[in-house]
Amino acid sequence: MSEKEKIPSTDEAWESEQLGADAKQARLASQETAKQVDESLGLQMISIRLDKDLIESFKIIAAFHGIGYQPLMRDALKRFAEGEMKAIVAGMVESQRKEGSREQPPSKEGQRKEKPAKAA
Repeated sequence: MSEKEKIPSTDEAWESEQLGADAKQARLASQETAKQVDESLGLQMISIRLDKDLIESFKIIAAFHGIGYQPLMRDALKRFAEGEMKAIVAGMVESQRKEGSREQPPSKEGQRKEKPAKAA
């Protein structure tokens, strides 16, 4: 590549894939490197069977957003699990709150004593 053909290294050149998208420049990471990346990101490989229609839907949605369908699936599962965990914790807190209010008699400090009415 001559000096005239070189593309300056800018964020825009990388984002537009003028740089970094040529398959000739890519290589498969070693198993050890892949394992280190997974460990550092907290990822674990799994095997799951899904409906073909569901996979196709994720591929269409991912293409619309300009991302891969597997990261989209990972994000959707993560958001679902986080929402469910919040709902479970909220339910447990509410249940404990209700049980706590039934078990504990009102404290003396919390009770108001009626003052006798003054004679007029």
